[in-house]
Amino acid sequence: MAPDNKQPQGERFFTPGASGFRKAVEQRSAVPMTFLFTQVPRWVAPAMLVILLLAGFAVTNPLGGVAVLPVLAFVGWLAYLSWPSLSAGGKLLRVAMLTFLVLLVATRFGAI
Repeated sequence: MAPDNKQPQGERFFTPGASGFRKAVEQRSAVPMTFLFTQVPRWVAPAMLVILLLAGFAVTNPLGGVAVLPVLAFVGWLAYLSWPSLSAGGKLLRVAMLTFLVLLVATRFGAI
């Protein structure tokens, strides 16, 4: 007998009725997410993000901006993937975090 691969009610890995671009991003994100959350110890990703963010705060030249760019990319990626399921408050929080990171990078590159 084949195992039942259905997820619990309300739990979906892919966005139902997604556009072509969103569907492609979600499908291409499945492999790195699976690797990140199953093959790498759980503490590695948050630790690396914190280290890079702290380096971005500590180093006030463009090298600090370069350190924050992977954090910005990761947070943006997760925000994009979770956007359809978020409430208005969750969306506002994601936009605020991304704005903060963009401003941090801009200050390190001397744009502000």
